[in-house]
Amino acid sequence: MSDQTSSDFKGLRGMLWPIHGFELKKFLPMGIMMMCILFNYTILRDTKDTLVVNAPASGAECLSFLKLYGVTPCAILFMIIFVKLANVFTKEKLFYTILFPFLVFFALFGFVIYPNKDVLHMSLQTIQSYQASFPTLHWFIPVIGNWSFSVFYILSELWGSVVLSMMFWQFANQITKIHEAKRFYGLFGMIGNLGLVISGPTIIACATFAKTLPADVDSFAINLRLLMSAVVVGGIIVAATYRWMNRNVLTDPKLYTPDQVGKKKDKAKLTIGESFKYILNNPYLGMIAVLVLSYGVAINLVEGVWKGQIKIAFPDMNDYNMFMGKFSSYTGIVTIFLMFVGNNILRRLSWTKAAIITPIMILVTSCVFFYVVWSGSKSTPFAPLMGTTVVLVAVLAGLIQNILSKGTKYSLFDSTKQMAYIPLDQEAKTKGQAAVEVIGGRAGKSGGAAVQSTLLAVIGGSVSLASLSYILGPIVIVICFIWIFSVFGLGRRFSALLETNKTKDAAGASAQPAAT
Repeated sequence: MSDQTSSDFKGLRGMLWPIHGFELKKFLPMGIMMMCILFNYTILRDTKDTLVVNAPASGAECLSFLKLYGVTPCAILFMIIFVKLANVFTKEKLFYTILFPFLVFFALFGFVIYPNKDVLHMSLQTIQSYQASFPTLHWFIPVIGNWSFSVFYILSELWGSVVLSMMFWQFANQITKIHEAKRFYGLFGMIGNLGLVISGPTIIACATFAKTLPADVDSFAINLRLLMSAVVVGGIIVAATYRWMNRNVLTDPKLYTPDQVGKKKDKAKLTIGESFKYILNNPYLGMIAVLVLSYGVAINLVEGVWKGQIKIAFPDMNDYNMFMGKFSSYTGIVTIFLMFVGNNILRRLSWTKAAIITPIMILVTSCVFFYVVWSGSKSTPFAPLMGTTVVLVAVLAGLIQNILSKGTKYSLFDSTKQMAYIPLDQEAKTKGQAAVEVIGGRAGKSGGAAVQSTLLAVIGGSVSLASLSYILGPIVIVICFIWIFSVFGLGRRFSALLETNKTKDAAGASAQPAAT
């Protein structure tokens, strides 16, 4: 069976669907889980930006303060809780324990918290008075004043890091072997990104319906209820599929080898302090963390400027949300196309060549975006040709940059990053990966947020991120070069670790007959 599974597919089948029939029982449910997780992630990502950027006295500049002082501490707190829960619950119970509190909050936010926001939040006049009194904290005060939006933003950010990057991929790495990962992981992303394609029209349809409501109705509140209902349904499908796999796939010896679980039980469990020390003392995991951190910093610095331009172009919350829905649809379509290409790159090229594509794509597209912003701050030759405004040119340039960056991220970066975990021992795959994904991912975004918030606080007042692009652009370029060098270093270690594991497996196989 293993010989058949590892055989190469030929022709069009090898390019589009390198999956054996008996593997569908394992492959399709994982694809469905990823699709629903990404469906929720996209709705939450677009909605959290709409809420915070368009909140009273707020703007895209608030995002950097929220990420640094809200998301990062909560990510660290979650990591502490997760490690403790991992030592108490089974993997299946841990999955449900992490998933359902997210769904409960999002349901409460749409149906209870947001409708009562005027009672729960500071008034616009109060926020503005504090901003006038404390100009250094101009963009931080709305984060506190609109606190429920901030909580929604934090949990939406953690959904991507926790449920997708950690819980899903940890489960995938637990049940997937190297020869399967080379065929499965690219297609996981391709099927999963149908969630982006579906979520885009869902967001657009909800926003369009909301705009048809009478003027005396809070149209965005209705929009939000519809979106949060969709998120809850998507989460329930994820939980049901995960339960089905535990009952039907993990009990099938053709698809899952239980001795992997046995190896983990033989290992002593690490304390929280030992887990962080293990990451810091493991150069291999450290390099993976650099990759995650570099992506977070680079994309965060670009998105901050871009989202500020979107608010200017689309000041209405439903219009803003609708634009983000279109962005998500375009991203999903482009990503699915790149998945076809990326899946073949993963199987035909080395890990290093596949992993290097994402930082190069972000480097090139970021340079183009910042050039457009710099040109637009003076005068742009593009606007007369396109028949549009300077701001909209920057919005479109950022749209293309984000679509291509996220497309390569979903199609190649996520897959190569997860493949890098597979040769590690089981302890590093669980607690080590959790630390890299949650802490490393948040450190990436908080690193970019620290740069932005520091510049905004030092200058003070209502200065915009677009006016700081001449500083942010060069920083992104430097980060991308650090990322590229780290890919080469990790690639060498990845190849060496694979060879070491093959040698150990061969030695174990040759020793078995003798023992018998």
